[in-house]
This record gives sequence, structure tokens and C-alpha cells, in this order.
Amino acid sequence: MALNYPKEVFVNGTWLKSEDAKISVFDRGFLLGDGIYDVVPYYDGKFFRMEDHLERLSNGLAIVGIDYDVNQLVDHLDEALVGAESVDGIIYIQVTRGIAPRSHAFPSQAIPSVIIYSQPYLFRGFQERRARVTMHSDFRWHRCDIKSISLMANVLLNQFGAKDGYYETLLHREGNITEGTHTSVFFVKEGKVYTHPLGTHILPGITRKIVLELCEELGVEVVEKPVLLEELDKMDGAFLAGTTAQISEIGSVEFFEGQEKNITYGEVALIKKLQGLFFQATRES
Repeated sequence: MALNYPKEVFVNGTWLKSEDAKISVFDRGFLLGDGIYDVVPYYDGKFFRMEDHLERLSNGLAIVGIDYDVNQLVDHLDEALVGAESVDGIIYIQVTRGIAPRSHAFPSQAIPSVIIYSQPYLFRGFQERRARVTMHSDFRWHRCDIKSISLMANVLLNQFGAKDGYYETLLHREGNITEGTHTSVFFVKEGKVYTHPLGTHILPGITRKIVLELCEELGVEVVEKPVLLEELDKMDGAFLAGTTAQISEIGSVEFFEGQEKNITYGEVALIKKLQGLFFQATRES
């Protein structure tokens, strides 16, 4: 889907035309990547799990010490939804520490900067996707649970796969598979679902949370422990979970870091069932 600039952007209390939306060059988000973001999806003109996204945003802000009450965003998110250019899409939210002379230490006085905008997104079709993914060692920082706007490592790792046409790059630390650059990853073996446990090395994904809820609803056992690189070819199947990926089945895993190894997965009935339940949930929100 082609990406375009939004028509309007909310900047610190005012909705502006995209071309008029500006921030200070001394905003700490611009200078230092000092901020937190989240992305809220909407389906058929209605938010999906907005409360979960705002809770994660609030938690991230608290962890990094940005004093901002996310409840004051709700009316502006409603405004973004009213002004959205499509019935399906995403709303981007970013809160930085604000404007201050450049210094690593927190400024003594700074007002958080806030931007919000909506973008159309074509959510349909994920159930037919057979994602081709690659692997790379995870060289990101050790606080991947924080949804920081400092995403250079994610950008580089995603580009590692994107330049060769891969849908996603899966990451591993010392052989333990963590997550993707912008998705959670799950594996299926003998009717059980495996995924990396929550902690500082993965993002607490909202779609990940929904997958766990759906597994509980189906009575499917979830094992929260890392899958090892050498266990990849022992799995029956795998899938990605994320706001835009939704639940996307993995068709093949290919990686080349000192070894060439290609693994192909067939379709798994359990994954199809999870996809169906997820689709139903998003359209009934």
C-alpha cells in the first residue's frame, strides 16, 4: 500500500495542514530521539483496543520519566478519527520530552510535545499472506519493552530484509528468537503455541496480547519461552502478530549469517482459526 502524508496533523494543541505542521529544531525528539510513540488501529470507523494502546503509551512515558497524562489525548484521537480519510487505518501518537537546549540530562523545565495524525491502511488480506522472512542477530538496546521513537536499530534490521523483498526480519539474541523488527513472533508445534516471554527484550505487543487471549478462548496451551534457532525446522508453523501485520502466517524463514538455511512451513489449521477469530474481533469492535 502506497504511503502518503496525512492531510492534517495535530501539533501541541492545534490541527494544521500537513505542510504547515512544524516542530522546533530543539525538540528533544528531533535531537535525541527522546520520546515515546504508539499506533492505534481503527476498523470500520471504530477504534480497536484503544485503551490497551493508551495504557502502553502511559507506561512507556512513566518509565522514561516524561510527565504526561495520556487521558488528555482521547478527545484529539476522536477528532483524528472524525477527520480520517478512510474507514480503516491507523492513528499515530508521539509524545517527546519537549523543547530545551541540547543536553543529555533531563531539562529542568520542558513541556512535552505531542503530535497525532491518521493514515489509511488496508487491513484486509492478511489471512492470505504467506510471509517470507529472514533472520538477523538482535543488536538493539536492552529496553525493547519501551516503545521509543529511537528506532535506528529497528530501521537497519528491517532494511536488512526489506532490500531483498522480505516481509520481516526476525531477531535472535545468542540463538534465542526474540521478535521481529515491528512484530511479535509465534511458533506452533503439536497444537501448542510458543512465544518469547515478556521482558526487556521484546515489546509488549497489543496484538500479541490478543493472540494470547484467543488461545485461552480456544483452550490452546501457550508456552512462553524462547524458541531456539536450531528448533526452527522442528516447528509445524509460525506467524507474526502486530498492529499492521495483524496475524500473518510465515511461509518461509531464510537466513545467511555465516550459514545458509531455508525453512518452509505449510499452512496450519490453528493459525487459520486464530486469524478468523481476530478478523471477527476487529469487525465487531
